[in-house]
Amino acid sequence: MLSYRKMTVDEIRELIKLASETGIAELEVQRGDNRVRIRRAAFAPQEIVLAPPSYAAPASVHAVTPGAPADPSAPQERDKAIDAHLTLVKSPIVGTFYECPSPGTPPFVRLGEKVQPGKVLCIIESMKLMNEIECETSGIVESKLVMNGQPVEYGEALFAIRTV
Repeated sequence: MLSYRKMTVDEIRELIKLASETGIAELEVQRGDNRVRIRRAAFAPQEIVLAPPSYAAPASVHAVTPGAPADPSAPQERDKAIDAHLTLVKSPIVGTFYECPSPGTPPFVRLGEKVQPGKVLCIIESMKLMNEIECETSGIVESKLVMNGQPVEYGEALFAIRTV
């Protein structure tokens, strides 16, 4: 029986770097029960989608170059135009989104609230660690794009901030 070790964060970063340097649109790597798909999207430099383990699939690497036919199961490109004064705050990690420091307490920010750089917007729990996500621009919280307790992926938009 083959035994595979889990991918490390450094190995995933190297895969992201490889995808960026070579210009490939999508890279999928599977090692044992772990699978990582890195997809370069129009709105974000890289997007990582961690899929649940596939127990029957062998280890494989699959790359798609730009202009190649898209995977029919992949989500379609977003057709919305983004407002120039709207900044999307994206998740820097995979984890669970929490809008407040603990259950029963008020959220870190509310819609319509003015925020400054350094203001904590939410927490992403990843591997039992609570990571505070801070605002990087001044503005007004226009929308919250995920629900409390919802799993989020790397690069997923969490908030829309209207810059002022």
